[in-house]
Amino acid sequence: MNNKSKIDISDSVRPDTSEIKVFDEYKKERLFPITGELPLTIYLDKQEIVTLMTLGHYPEALVIGYLRNQGIINHLSQLKSVHVDWSVNAAAVVTNNLDISQLENKLKHKVVTSGCGQGTTFGGIMDELKEKKVHEYKIKQSTVYSLLKKLHDKNEIYRKSGAVHGCALCDNNEILDFVEDVGRHNAVDAIAGHMWLNELEGYEKIFYTTGRLTSEMVIKVAQMNISVLLSRSGITEMGLNVAKDTNVTLLGRAKGRHFLVYNGKENIEFDAIPDPRPEGSADIWKRR
Repeated sequence: MNNKSKIDISDSVRPDTSEIKVFDEYKKERLFPITGELPLTIYLDKQEIVTLMTLGHYPEALVIGYLRNQGIINHLSQLKSVHVDWSVNAAAVVTNNLDISQLENKLKHKVVTSGCGQGTTFGGIMDELKEKKVHEYKIKQSTVYSLLKKLHDKNEIYRKSGAVHGCALCDNNEILDFVEDVGRHNAVDAIAGHMWLNELEGYEKIFYTTGRLTSEMVIKVAQMNISVLLSRSGITEMGLNVAKDTNVTLLGRAKGRHFLVYNGKENIEFDAIPDPRPEGSADIWKRR
């Protein structure tokens, strides 16, 4: 029995996209899909916590994952119900007698981050990570290539309307979960919520994101006890520092048969090294 049966959770849905009239470069009118984006305000025992701008994919899992990754909820047993109502753009979370007064100091100290669609993390997160070290997990280069090929076909909303990030939880070269949202951190939190509800451990898992590897992204992956973070984008200085502190293996700029290992080279088995590029060819990293 998974944890979904222990919490009263709604099952809200809304369209991923809607069609509007646009004009192309030939001055021709056409219908074209645009990505959905709505505010979702989270109320914890009637106290307003935050408003997330979201596509609305798996909003209940997003809310639970957000509360977990922000350190507001530590155990699912603290949750009684999670109800999302799109008619008022709100998520009502009822707890089992959680002491809200203890959260006041945490909620007062906010850090504005580089995250799109979210951009705020509450105080105390870095202090909680000081002793955090994820398990060492070795992966093969061939596994990275296999995953990148499979993930290429998963960005359905992006191919349709653009304007979204995608995140995935992977076990070896199997994709366990894939979520798209207007903010990459929303997608991470939704997967975190799914993992918690379905009692999935982060040990020996790989996390993929289309977004850049910022400190907040690495922090969330470390909180989920995931050892490897893979991205098609680049990395920030603080993202690298957090990865070194928590032992997260970082691979970025990953596309096709190319990638860069920013941290954890010793955890990569280079078993599928491509043929050398022709002498005199342009630097692939300057062209991307």
